Amino acid sequence: MSPTTNHSYGTHGHVTFLGAGPGDPGLLTLRAVEALAQADVLVADPQVYDVVRAHVRAGVDTPLQAAGDDTSTTREGTDDAVNLVMRAARSGKRVVRAVLGDPGLDANAADEMLACSAEGITFEVVPGVATAVGVPAYAGVPLRNGHGADVRFLDARTADARAWTEVGASDATVVVSTTLESVVANATELVTAGRKPDTPLTVTVDGTTTRQRTWSATLGSIGQTLKAAKVLPSPSGSRPAIAVVGERGSAEQRERLAWFESKPLFGWQVLVPRTKEQAASLSEQLRSYGAVPSEVPTIAVEPPRTPQQMERAVKGLVTGRYEWIAFTSVNAVRAVREKFEEYGLDARAFAGIKVAAVGEQTAKALVEFGVKPDLVPSGEQSAAGLLEDWPPYDPVFDPIDRVFLPRADIATETLVAGLIELGWEVDDVTAYRTVRASPPPAETREAIKGGGFDAVLFTSSSTVRNLVGIAGKPHNVTVIACIGPATAKTAEEHGLRVDVMAPEPSVHKLAEALAEFGAKRRAAAIEAGEAVQRPSEKRPTRRRARTS
Repeated sequence: MSPTTNHSYGTHGHVTFLGAGPGDPGLLTLRAVEALAQADVLVADPQVYDVVRAHVRAGVDTPLQAAGDDTSTTREGTDDAVNLVMRAARSGKRVVRAVLGDPGLDANAADEMLACSAEGITFEVVPGVATAVGVPAYAGVPLRNGHGADVRFLDARTADARAWTEVGASDATVVVSTTLESVVANATELVTAGRKPDTPLTVTVDGTTTRQRTWSATLGSIGQTLKAAKVLPSPSGSRPAIAVVGERGSAEQRERLAWFESKPLFGWQVLVPRTKEQAASLSEQLRSYGAVPSEVPTIAVEPPRTPQQMERAVKGLVTGRYEWIAFTSVNAVRAVREKFEEYGLDARAFAGIKVAAVGEQTAKALVEFGVKPDLVPSGEQSAAGLLEDWPPYDPVFDPIDRVFLPRADIATETLVAGLIELGWEVDDVTAYRTVRASPPPAETREAIKGGGFDAVLFTSSSTVRNLVGIAGKPHNVTVIACIGPATAKTAEEHGLRVDVMAPEPSVHKLAEALAEFGAKRRAAAIEAGEAVQRPSEKRPTRRRARTS
């Protein structure tokens, strides 16, 4: 427990003013996550609601979000937040007030703290990564070096003439919180106040997120740079921006330090056509490469039409009918586990039974169930790989000659035939059915066919067939990545060009292969002196997929 945690606050509630950082969910502090887990009420700025909501308990009241208030950064919105916070605290609730960046630097939280103090409501402050500090770090613009530097922070929305004159007359590094539409006017203000027009300037929007974009220029050339980039005038209205003025933001240095925007799949919209449960770890890996994964289920899992066979097999596990049980998918593990729970059984029912698993995710699902697999293929993670390592039946050492194989209704017979050849009797049981999922929303279908996605990861032949069936064929600019030769062959049969293939049949190796492809593509563009573009940016007509 954190030393700042206190569970007793008397009759009044308690308020935690929490900084949620500039946008990257990974920048939440451990104390912030702890406070969110204890919250009864969450009052969050709309910009950070998606960042913090994953850490609150089910059923937590979120009045500001529920009210659909998207103006909390305005005076009116702040007043609404104060009223919601005070009302909840007066009723004895534990309230978390989550703001963008840091409560002391980015928000008007001081007014809310004073309101709590006036009524005797206890509160605490959980600092966050301030936007003016976090965004330059992600843009590759360190604000200080070993020689030290004068760093000043300026909010262009509230700065008066004196503030502009002071920073203009100095040689300090200036971090300006502004909007994209105001940057040129801010640059003119600084030049008028005494800064040289050739002073380096970087401007970043959507900082610390995979939508981040940074432009390097000078105070005198920033207008031309933004117009050439076709971001001014901005079609999306006022966009918050962080501008860094000074030698620390020189283009030459930033090219070497821009670690975030140089990730191999930075900003790529990647379609993951799997069930949401199966896609979770894969999507997290893709995010680590800078990608924006979109999970589109292509397969729905349903119980078998006739459950009696599965019921008899599960009872046979308990009565000692089997020497082995072999799991070839996470869904098979889930199907058996659900039957166990239906009968009031747990992992102890596997006592005395040897367990085999194909694939790291299947093995992980078993471990989460409390079962450590006895056999995992040492080579290829497939039915063929499992057969390579499976021992033949030996009547001397194996008291029972039967294997329980729970699988999908459309699984191949490779494993069954191989086990029989090794001398085993096999109870080949349909544990679940796979059916084609419902089509995704029209906007997603349009993005797939129109080239709105930069890449698609196909993890099986069925994902190819089902995605094409429910959403259409991906556009020819989209990079097609396949988990193995069989999946690649199916993709080619559907008229798709396969660009990437995993070196082994693993979803994580597939993601690694796509990242390597993206890195080589980026390096080739830089070597040729070309702008680094995502595949979707090379479409004749650009239509974007919506992302959260």
